[in-house]
Amino acid sequence: MAKESVKARQRKREKMVLKYANKRKALKKAGNYELLQKLPKDASPVRLRNRCSITGRCRGYMRQFGISRIVFRNLVSQGLIPGVKKASW
Repeated sequence: MAKESVKARQRKREKMVLKYANKRKALKKAGNYELLQKLPKDASPVRLRNRCSITGRCRGYMRQFGISRIVFRNLVSQGLIPGVKKASW
């Protein structure tokens, strides 16, 4: 599990990216890079990191499900993800 502070920081960045998205788009289109530099660093979407919605883990993230591989495996074993079952051959 990721620390709560790391999860909170990620949520804060997500809000900031949404807040400044239109402004960033307009500044880029106008080519005004000086004003773009003056925006907060966390307003850039590049600073976001994909994180598991349950544990906050950033590695082994499965984009299709929005969770990490470890949580995915547990949920599949319990049969909580429809249409997915554990492979056996």
